[in-house]
Amino acid sequence: MAITREDVVHVARLARLEIPEAEVERLREELGAILDAVGKVAELELEDVEPTSHPLAVVNVWGEDEPRPSLSAEDALANAPDPADGAFRVPAVGS
Repeated sequence: MAITREDVVHVARLARLEIPEAEVERLREELGAILDAVGKVAELELEDVEPTSHPLAVVNVWGEDEPRPSLSAEDALANAPDPADGAFRVPAVGS
């Protein structure tokens, strides 16, 4: 499908984009190439292809969420500059 200069200007206006006159021809060519590439999909035999949401199998890569030993409160606070009541003391945030 051929894209005209007027098509580019019209789409830019709908998108509220200001396109410099010097860019219109370049965008016309680029949009035409994009539409040509997308149009090739229409030429494919897709009757036996099931619709998918993702081209590759989506697999959960996370491991099981199992409890395991972690740092004690004392070890976690060992290098804290100013711990208080078993917690990290930090400066107040904004007023």
